[in-house]
Amino acid sequence: MQAILQALSYGGIEVESARWIADLKKLDPMRIFVKKLDIEVYNEEYKVPIRLYFADEGAMESGNENAPVIMFFHGGGWTTESVETYDRVCSRMAQSTGQLVISVEYRLAPEYRFPVGFEDCYAAAKALFGGSILPGVSPEQITLMGDSAGGNLAAAVCMRARDTGDFIPERQILIYPALSNCYTEESPYESVRTNGTGYLLTSVKMEDYLKLYERTPADRENPYFAPLCAKDYSSLPDTLILTAEFDPLRDEGEEYGRRMRKAGGRVRIERIEGALHGYFALGIEHFYVQESFRHINRFLNVEQARHEQVHQ
Repeated sequence: MQAILQALSYGGIEVESARWIADLKKLDPMRIFVKKLDIEVYNEEYKVPIRLYFADEGAMESGNENAPVIMFFHGGGWTTESVETYDRVCSRMAQSTGQLVISVEYRLAPEYRFPVGFEDCYAAAKALFGGSILPGVSPEQITLMGDSAGGNLAAAVCMRARDTGDFIPERQILIYPALSNCYTEESPYESVRTNGTGYLLTSVKMEDYLKLYERTPADRENPYFAPLCAKDYSSLPDTLILTAEFDPLRDEGEEYGRRMRKAGGRVRIERIEGALHGYFALGIEHFYVQESFRHINRFLNVEQARHEQVHQ
Protein backbone atom coordinates (compact mmCIF):
# COMPACT_ATOMS: atom_id res chain seq x y z
CA MET A 1 0.00 0.00 0.00
CA GLN A 2 2.83 2.40 0.84
CA ALA A 3 4.45 1.67 -2.53
CA ILE A 4 1.16 2.40 -4.33
CA LEU A 5 0.66 5.64 -2.40
CA GLN A 6 4.23 6.69 -3.16
CA ALA A 7 3.68 6.08 -6.86
CA LEU A 8 0.46 8.12 -6.85
CA SER A 9 1.99 10.98 -4.85
CA TYR A 10 4.14 12.31 -7.65
CA GLY A 11 5.11 15.75 -8.85
CA GLY A 12 3.13 18.93 -8.75
CA ILE A 13 -0.21 19.99 -10.20
CA GLU A 14 -0.99 20.00 -13.92
CA VAL A 15 -4.38 21.68 -13.98
CA GLU A 16 -5.91 20.18 -17.12
CA SER A 17 -4.86 16.63 -16.21
CA ALA A 18 -6.15 17.06 -12.67
CA ARG A 19 -9.48 18.35 -13.98
CA TRP A 20 -9.75 15.47 -16.45
CA ILE A 21 -9.23 12.96 -13.64
CA ALA A 22 -11.80 14.74 -11.45
CA ASP A 23 -14.31 14.76 -14.30
CA LEU A 24 -14.24 10.96 -14.43
CA LYS A 25 -16.58 11.07 -11.42
CA LYS A 26 -19.28 12.39 -13.75
CA LEU A 27 -19.45 8.88 -15.22
CA ASP A 28 -20.96 7.59 -11.97
CA PRO A 29 -24.13 5.73 -13.08
CA MET A 30 -25.79 6.34 -9.70
CA ARG A 31 -25.94 10.11 -10.35
CA ILE A 32 -29.26 9.70 -12.17
CA PHE A 33 -30.90 8.78 -8.84
CA VAL A 34 -29.71 11.90 -7.03
CA LYS A 35 -32.61 14.14 -5.91
CA LYS A 36 -31.51 17.67 -6.80
CA LEU A 37 -32.51 21.05 -8.19
CA ASP A 38 -30.29 23.60 -9.97
CA ILE A 39 -30.74 27.35 -9.47
CA GLU A 40 -28.54 30.48 -9.50
CA VAL A 41 -27.69 33.41 -7.26
CA TYR A 42 -25.99 36.66 -8.19
CA ASN A 43 -22.50 37.81 -7.30
CA GLU A 44 -22.88 41.30 -8.75
CA GLU A 45 -23.43 40.64 -12.50
CA TYR A 46 -22.23 37.03 -12.38
CA LYS A 47 -24.73 34.21 -11.86
CA VAL A 48 -23.31 31.63 -9.42
CA PRO A 49 -24.79 28.17 -10.07
CA ILE A 50 -25.89 26.28 -6.96
CA ARG A 51 -27.43 22.84 -6.57
CA LEU A 52 -29.93 21.77 -3.91
CA TYR A 53 -29.84 18.16 -2.69
CA PHE A 54 -32.82 16.64 -0.92
CA ALA A 55 -32.79 13.84 1.63
CA ASP A 56 -35.69 12.04 -0.06
CA GLU A 57 -38.47 12.42 -2.62
CA GLY A 58 -40.92 13.83 -0.09
CA ALA A 59 -38.50 16.58 0.91
CA MET A 60 -37.98 17.47 -2.74
CA GLU A 61 -41.70 17.73 -3.42
CA SER A 62 -42.35 19.88 -0.35
CA GLY A 63 -39.47 22.24 -1.18
CA ASN A 64 -37.96 21.94 2.32
CA GLU A 65 -38.08 25.71 2.81
CA ASN A 66 -38.23 25.38 6.59
CA ALA A 67 -35.76 22.48 6.94
CA PRO A 68 -32.24 22.78 8.36
CA VAL A 69 -29.71 23.58 5.63
CA ILE A 70 -26.05 22.83 4.99
CA MET A 71 -24.33 25.13 2.49
CA PHE A 72 -21.35 23.19 1.15
CA PHE A 73 -18.19 24.39 -0.63
CA HIS A 74 -16.34 21.60 -2.45
CA GLY A 75 -12.61 20.95 -2.34
CA GLY A 76 -10.12 20.59 -5.17
CA GLY A 77 -7.35 23.06 -4.38
CA TRP A 78 -9.46 25.98 -5.67
CA THR A 79 -8.64 24.72 -9.20
CA THR A 80 -10.39 21.39 -9.81
CA GLU A 81 -13.60 19.57 -8.87
CA SER A 82 -17.13 20.93 -9.20
CA VAL A 83 -20.70 20.55 -8.08
CA GLU A 84 -20.99 17.81 -10.70
CA THR A 85 -18.06 15.76 -9.38
CA TYR A 86 -19.35 16.14 -5.80
CA ASP A 87 -22.85 14.95 -6.72
CA ARG A 88 -22.69 11.71 -4.78
CA VAL A 89 -20.91 13.31 -1.82
CA CYS A 90 -23.62 15.96 -1.39
CA SER A 91 -26.48 13.56 -2.03
CA ARG A 92 -25.07 11.22 0.60
CA MET A 93 -24.68 14.18 2.96
CA ALA A 94 -28.36 15.10 2.57
CA GLN A 95 -29.44 11.52 3.23
CA SER A 96 -27.05 10.98 6.16
CA THR A 97 -27.93 14.22 7.96
CA GLY A 98 -31.56 14.57 6.92
CA GLN A 99 -30.81 18.17 5.95
CA LEU A 100 -31.12 20.07 2.70
CA VAL A 101 -27.64 20.49 1.17
CA ILE A 102 -26.78 23.43 -1.09
CA SER A 103 -23.57 23.04 -3.11
CA VAL A 104 -21.94 26.14 -4.61
CA GLU A 105 -20.29 26.17 -8.07
CA TYR A 106 -17.72 28.88 -7.36
CA ARG A 107 -15.34 29.92 -10.12
CA LEU A 108 -11.97 28.17 -10.22
CA ALA A 109 -8.36 29.29 -10.43
CA PRO A 110 -6.16 29.92 -12.29
CA GLU A 111 -8.70 31.44 -14.70
CA TYR A 112 -10.32 33.19 -11.73
CA ARG A 113 -7.83 33.84 -8.97
CA PHE A 114 -8.41 35.03 -5.41
CA PRO A 115 -10.73 36.57 -4.38
CA VAL A 116 -13.16 35.57 -7.17
CA GLY A 117 -14.05 32.07 -5.93
CA PHE A 118 -14.23 33.32 -2.36
CA GLU A 119 -16.54 36.18 -3.42
CA ASP A 120 -18.83 33.69 -5.21
CA CYS A 121 -19.10 31.64 -2.01
CA TYR A 122 -19.71 34.74 0.10
CA ALA A 123 -22.44 35.96 -2.25
CA ALA A 124 -24.15 32.55 -2.11
CA ALA A 125 -24.01 32.47 1.70
CA LYS A 126 -25.29 36.03 1.93
CA ALA A 127 -28.20 35.16 -0.35
CA LEU A 128 -29.05 32.12 1.78
CA PHE A 129 -28.93 34.01 5.06
CA GLY A 130 -30.89 36.87 3.51
CA GLY A 131 -33.74 34.60 2.45
CA SER A 132 -33.20 34.89 -1.31
CA ILE A 133 -32.72 31.15 -1.85
CA LEU A 134 -35.13 29.69 0.72
CA PRO A 135 -37.47 32.37 2.07
CA GLY A 136 -38.61 30.18 4.95
CA VAL A 137 -35.22 29.30 6.37
CA SER A 138 -33.94 31.10 9.47
CA PRO A 139 -30.23 31.81 10.11
CA GLU A 140 -30.22 29.43 13.09
CA GLN A 141 -31.02 26.56 10.73
CA ILE A 142 -27.97 27.11 8.51
CA THR A 143 -24.57 25.38 8.74
CA LEU A 144 -21.65 26.37 6.50
CA MET A 145 -19.41 23.47 5.54
CA GLY A 146 -16.52 22.61 3.25
CA ASP A 147 -13.72 20.12 2.73
CA SER A 148 -10.07 20.94 1.99
CA ALA A 149 -10.06 24.13 -0.14
CA GLY A 150 -13.80 24.26 0.54
CA GLY A 151 -13.02 24.23 4.25
CA ASN A 152 -10.79 27.23 3.63
CA LEU A 153 -13.68 28.97 1.87
CA ALA A 154 -16.19 28.16 4.62
CA ALA A 155 -13.81 29.48 7.30
CA ALA A 156 -13.10 32.63 5.28
CA VAL A 157 -16.81 33.27 4.62
CA CYS A 158 -17.55 33.01 8.36
CA MET A 159 -14.65 35.32 9.18
CA ARG A 160 -15.75 37.97 6.68
CA ALA A 161 -19.37 37.73 7.85
CA ARG A 162 -18.17 38.42 11.39
CA ASP A 163 -16.05 41.35 10.19
CA THR A 164 -18.78 42.96 8.10
CA GLY A 165 -21.91 42.01 10.04
CA ASP A 166 -23.66 41.15 6.77
CA PHE A 167 -25.01 37.97 8.37
CA ILE A 168 -24.23 35.82 11.41
CA PRO A 169 -23.39 32.13 10.83
CA GLU A 170 -24.03 30.05 13.93
CA ARG A 171 -22.28 26.84 12.84
CA GLN A 172 -19.47 25.72 10.58
CA ILE A 173 -18.02 22.29 9.80
CA LEU A 174 -14.49 22.20 8.39
CA ILE A 175 -13.25 18.91 6.96
CA TYR A 176 -9.44 18.72 6.69
CA PRO A 177 -9.41 22.44 5.84
CA ALA A 178 -6.53 24.23 4.06
CA LEU A 179 -5.95 27.24 6.30
CA SER A 180 -2.26 28.07 6.08
CA ASN A 181 -0.17 29.98 3.54
CA CYS A 182 3.05 27.94 3.42
CA TYR A 183 3.83 24.28 2.67
CA THR A 184 7.61 24.49 2.29
CA GLU A 185 10.20 23.58 4.89
CA GLU A 186 9.37 26.93 6.52
CA SER A 187 5.95 25.63 7.60
CA PRO A 188 5.50 25.61 11.39
CA TYR A 189 3.36 22.46 11.22
CA GLU A 190 4.90 19.05 11.78
CA SER A 191 2.29 17.26 9.65
CA VAL A 192 3.56 19.13 6.57
CA ARG A 193 6.92 17.41 7.08
CA THR A 194 5.75 13.99 8.24
CA ASN A 195 2.78 13.67 5.85
CA GLY A 196 3.94 15.93 3.03
CA THR A 197 5.15 13.06 0.83
CA GLY A 198 3.73 9.64 0.09
CA TYR A 199 0.10 10.25 1.13
CA LEU A 200 -1.53 11.45 -2.13
CA LEU A 201 -1.76 15.14 -1.21
CA THR A 202 1.81 16.42 -0.95
CA SER A 203 3.36 19.63 0.32
CA VAL A 204 4.61 20.30 -3.23
CA LYS A 205 1.06 20.06 -4.59
CA MET A 206 -0.22 22.36 -1.85
CA GLU A 207 2.36 25.00 -2.78
CA ASP A 208 1.28 24.65 -6.42
CA TYR A 209 -2.37 25.12 -5.44
CA LEU A 210 -1.55 28.29 -3.52
CA LYS A 211 0.39 29.69 -6.48
CA LEU A 212 -2.53 28.97 -8.80
CA TYR A 213 -5.04 30.54 -6.39
CA GLU A 214 -3.17 33.71 -5.46
CA ARG A 215 -3.36 36.80 -7.62
CA THR A 216 -0.20 38.22 -6.06
CA PRO A 217 2.17 36.86 -3.36
CA ALA A 218 0.72 39.47 -0.98
CA ASP A 219 -2.58 37.55 -1.00
CA ARG A 220 -0.96 34.94 1.24
CA GLU A 221 -1.11 37.37 4.16
CA ASN A 222 -4.84 37.98 3.71
CA PRO A 223 -6.89 36.10 6.34
CA TYR A 224 -9.62 35.46 3.77
CA PHE A 225 -6.95 33.66 1.69
CA ALA A 226 -5.31 31.92 4.66
CA PRO A 227 -7.48 32.12 7.81
CA LEU A 228 -4.52 31.26 10.05
CA CYS A 229 -3.16 34.72 9.20
CA ALA A 230 -6.00 36.32 11.16
CA LYS A 231 -5.27 38.32 14.29
CA ASP A 232 -8.72 37.82 15.83
CA TYR A 233 -10.42 34.43 16.31
CA SER A 234 -13.24 35.61 18.53
CA SER A 235 -16.97 35.71 17.70
CA LEU A 236 -16.74 32.94 15.12
CA PRO A 237 -19.44 30.26 14.79
CA ASP A 238 -19.65 27.09 16.83
CA THR A 239 -17.32 24.78 14.94
CA LEU A 240 -16.60 21.14 14.21
CA ILE A 241 -13.21 20.40 12.67
CA LEU A 242 -12.43 16.96 11.24
CA THR A 243 -8.81 16.18 10.38
CA ALA A 244 -7.13 13.09 8.90
CA GLU A 245 -4.18 11.40 10.59
CA PHE A 246 -2.00 11.06 7.48
CA ASP A 247 -2.70 14.48 5.99
CA PRO A 248 -0.23 17.37 5.61
CA LEU A 249 -3.13 19.70 6.55
CA ARG A 250 -3.84 17.92 9.85
CA ASP A 251 -1.98 20.20 12.24
CA GLU A 252 -3.17 23.49 10.78
CA GLY A 253 -6.81 22.44 11.08
CA GLU A 254 -6.32 21.49 14.71
CA GLU A 255 -4.36 24.67 15.42
CA TYR A 256 -7.21 26.75 13.98
CA GLY A 257 -9.60 25.06 16.37
CA ARG A 258 -7.32 25.72 19.34
CA ARG A 259 -7.05 29.41 18.44
CA MET A 260 -10.82 29.76 18.24
CA ARG A 261 -11.20 27.90 21.52
CA LYS A 262 -8.63 30.15 23.18
CA ALA A 263 -10.64 33.17 21.95
CA GLY A 264 -13.74 31.82 23.69
CA GLY A 265 -15.33 29.85 20.86
CA ARG A 266 -17.16 26.53 21.09
CA VAL A 267 -15.06 24.10 19.05
CA ARG A 268 -14.89 20.35 18.63
CA ILE A 269 -11.79 18.84 17.00
CA GLU A 270 -11.92 15.22 15.86
CA ARG A 271 -8.99 13.44 14.22
CA ILE A 272 -9.96 10.48 11.99
CA GLU A 273 -7.28 7.92 12.76
CA GLY A 274 -5.73 6.12 9.80
CA ALA A 275 -7.35 8.40 7.21
CA LEU A 276 -5.73 10.25 4.30
CA HIS A 277 -6.65 13.65 2.89
CA GLY A 278 -9.71 13.36 0.66
CA TYR A 279 -11.28 10.40 2.45
CA PHE A 280 -14.64 12.18 2.73
CA ALA A 281 -15.26 11.55 -0.98
CA LEU A 282 -15.14 7.77 -0.44
CA GLY A 283 -18.37 5.79 -0.38
CA ILE A 284 -20.63 5.71 2.66
CA GLU A 285 -19.57 2.11 3.30
CA HIS A 286 -16.08 3.27 4.30
CA PHE A 287 -15.45 3.37 8.04
CA TYR A 288 -13.83 6.84 7.91
CA VAL A 289 -16.90 8.32 6.23
CA GLN A 290 -19.27 6.64 8.66
CA GLU A 291 -17.20 7.89 11.60
CA SER A 292 -17.27 11.41 10.14
CA PHE A 293 -21.05 11.42 9.83
CA ARG A 294 -21.36 10.24 13.41
CA HIS A 295 -19.34 13.30 14.47
CA ILE A 296 -21.28 15.58 12.10
CA ASN A 297 -24.70 14.40 13.22
CA ARG A 298 -23.74 14.56 16.89
CA PHE A 299 -22.52 18.13 16.38
CA LEU A 300 -25.68 19.16 14.48
CA ASN A 301 -27.96 17.51 17.05
CA VAL A 302 -26.18 19.09 20.02
CA GLU A 303 -26.28 22.49 18.34
CA GLN A 304 -29.98 22.13 17.57
CA ALA A 305 -30.76 21.09 21.15
CA ARG A 306 -28.72 24.00 22.51
CA HIS A 307 -30.53 26.45 20.22
CA GLU A 308 -33.92 25.17 21.31
CA GLN A 309 -32.94 25.44 24.98
CA VAL A 310 -31.73 29.02 24.54
CA HIS A 311 -35.02 30.04 22.86
CA GLN A 312 -37.39 28.33 25.30
